[in-house]
Amino acid sequence: MRGYLLRRIPSALLVLLVASFVAFALLRLVPGDPAAVLAGPDASPDTEAAIRARLGLDAPLPAQYARWIGDLLTGDLGPSYAIGGQTADLIADGLGATVELTLGALLFVVVIGAALGILGATSRNPWASGTVRVLTTGALAVPPFVTGVLLVLVFAVVLGVLPPGGRVPLLNAPDLGVQYLLLPALCLALPSAAVLGRYLKDGIERTLAEDHIRTATAAGIAPRRLLWRHALPNALPPVVTLLGMQTGHLLGGAVLVEAIFAWPGLGQLAEQALVRRDYPVVQDLLLLLVAVFVLVQLLTDLVHAWLDPRIRWE
Repeated sequence: MRGYLLRRIPSALLVLLVASFVAFALLRLVPGDPAAVLAGPDASPDTEAAIRARLGLDAPLPAQYARWIGDLLTGDLGPSYAIGGQTADLIADGLGATVELTLGALLFVVVIGAALGILGATSRNPWASGTVRVLTTGALAVPPFVTGVLLVLVFAVVLGVLPPGGRVPLLNAPDLGVQYLLLPALCLALPSAAVLGRYLKDGIERTLAEDHIRTATAAGIAPRRLLWRHALPNALPPVVTLLGMQTGHLLGGAVLVEAIFAWPGLGQLAEQALVRRDYPVVQDLLLLLVAVFVLVQLLTDLVHAWLDPRIRWE
């Protein structure tokens, strides 16, 4: 396993390097000048030039990139151009909220996806399998901003059992924090849960159709034992890989869901930084999200290799 990990690390570092190039270049391609935004509409060219020099934006692009990477390696993210304060403090304040939301959504993805996949693959009732298909199709077809509005209308406005938005940290008040977390986590989780449920359903059905499963069924082994001891373990390795990919989608989708439910995470910070063209914050956020996604994929590959030794041998 250690050798497999060492072989995967260089590709992960290469992905981070390419992502840093892309993040740096994309922001420079966006029309507009952050110095002009900071200076205001009535500022003189000399004022804009002074701000540009103070921020280091008058240096050549390779020098700006080298300075940014050097600051990252030393842990000095520098100040925010427009929002104010240190970039590291801004990211740290929003990171806890986004991680809390993503973990809550991931729990929903596993529970709902596993229930839909197992029910759809094992149920002999056509109504049950049809209901699973309708639920998964609806969860994939309806965009999160529509789902979020519907959840708020039903649970916050009509029933009045959950708050419509905001956040209370789970560590400060677990009982109250869960109430604020349920709706945004469910809204974020539904599309990924539908994908996971369909994938797990197909995997279980393929395994149950194999010759050794049919032989075991003919020998009188209980269907429940076949499911939990044979079909489900054989279907898990590709599902684990898919779950790792969906975790990255959850991080990306958190930006929209945080805006719907006024969740003070990295999504709101990214929106503010993009609107104000705050280069340091946007660059660091993009690279942070890529780094988290790469780390999740690396952990997913390790779990996949642990579940399926053939991966390590290859």
